[in-house]
Amino acid sequence: MTQTQWILRELNRGRVLTAIDALNGCGSMKLATRISELKAEGHPIQTIMVNQGGKKFAKYKIVRSKK
Repeated sequence: MTQTQWILRELNRGRVLTAIDALNGCGSMKLATRISELKAEGHPIQTIMVNQGGKKFAKYKIVRSKK
């Protein structure tokens, strides 16, 4: 399984991913790049910027359509 496949699988399971999650889960050190590639393929991924303990980082999640 590629890093991109792992990231997409986890997002589709409802997880919210950070760079640390991707590093620990699939060894990816470039989560933002993988997310950009997935967005370019049309996957509805939302970026949430977080400021926690003086550190800024991004969280990513799949946007589910409301029916």
